[in-house]
Amino acid sequence: MSKGNAYVLGATGQIGRVAVTALVGDGWEATALSHGGGRDVSWPEGVRAARLDRDEDGALAAALGEGCDVLVDMVAYDGAHAGQLTALAGRIGSAVVISSGAVYEDGRGRSFDTQDRPRGSPHYPVPIPESLATVAPGDGTYATRKVRLERELLAAGEVLPVTLLRAGAVHGPYCRTPRELYFVKRAVDGRARRVLAYGGGSRFHPAHVSNVAELIRLAARRPGSRVLNAADPGAPTVAEIGAAVDEVLGRRTETVLLAGAPAPGRVGETPWSAPHDIVYDMAAAERELGYRPVTGYAESLPGTVAWLVGRLEGRDWRDAFPKMARNYGDIFDYAAEDAWLAEHDRGRTAEGAAGAYGRPRLP
Repeated sequence: MSKGNAYVLGATGQIGRVAVTALVGDGWEATALSHGGGRDVSWPEGVRAARLDRDEDGALAAALGEGCDVLVDMVAYDGAHAGQLTALAGRIGSAVVISSGAVYEDGRGRSFDTQDRPRGSPHYPVPIPESLATVAPGDGTYATRKVRLERELLAAGEVLPVTLLRAGAVHGPYCRTPRELYFVKRAVDGRARRVLAYGGGSRFHPAHVSNVAELIRLAARRPGSRVLNAADPGAPTVAEIGAAVDEVLGRRTETVLLAGAPAPGRVGETPWSAPHDIVYDMAAAERELGYRPVTGYAESLPGTVAWLVGRLEGRDWRDAFPKMARNYGDIFDYAAEDAWLAEHDRGRTAEGAAGAYGRPRLP
């Protein structure tokens, strides 16, 4: 028996592909809306697909027609999108909207927005509860716009129940900014060594697409106005992630650890690098939705790695992942890395020589 009709905005994106399948598997009739209007090959035949440019006046209202029981929004970004949804509250039974774990700030007002500025990187509690303060709402940054989205949707809770999912470092196939690329490309290029800053201990809590899709499925079943973190059952260190990628590819890579921040030339910097842990508390999702993760990081990794290797084949990484290149710059400066490693090796050799020959002999 059908649970009702579910509309998914951004359905052909990284999370949307999996969310559509999860909803159909749970008994929903799904309509997949995306900018291109395409279909994923994994979707069941009954999934309806349609093109939608949500920023076109009246387009979302026209796509909804008489309405839907649940609207899942992967791409809502700011106050304007919040206004779109609340204006259609009479035609939407409930909504599930993807937000971001980047919205939090620590006790000194530091956040993702300040980490490259004089105030420095945030030092969050471990784990981060949903009750932790957020940055102020606004239009200036990704985080402030997401907070504005959240505040306006929660304020409309009486007419539109909305579950907001603050996602961690989303991973899995079809990611436009895949952090695993840092290790996968080095393996493909035959790099035998890697350098990791902060002692390889940085933790930036990942969230696999199937775990986020499971939270969406559960929230669709239990409408309410709430904010929940969305992350995997564990938060591996960057060194553990590198070792896990090696395991999938059947490789061994020597890891050289930097005790502190990256060296000049960004040597040792990765997309996970941070001086303090970023780990999200999943207790509220377990309590309110009965959430249990579908997969762990290592278990999910083979599919991600295979997809990345396929995307890289015969292509420059910047062409395969242009958004990654824009967001992170050149994280594959092998010349700078090799120069640093050569200096590092000379230092170790000098230390060894001093240990063997530089101490005075005892009588």
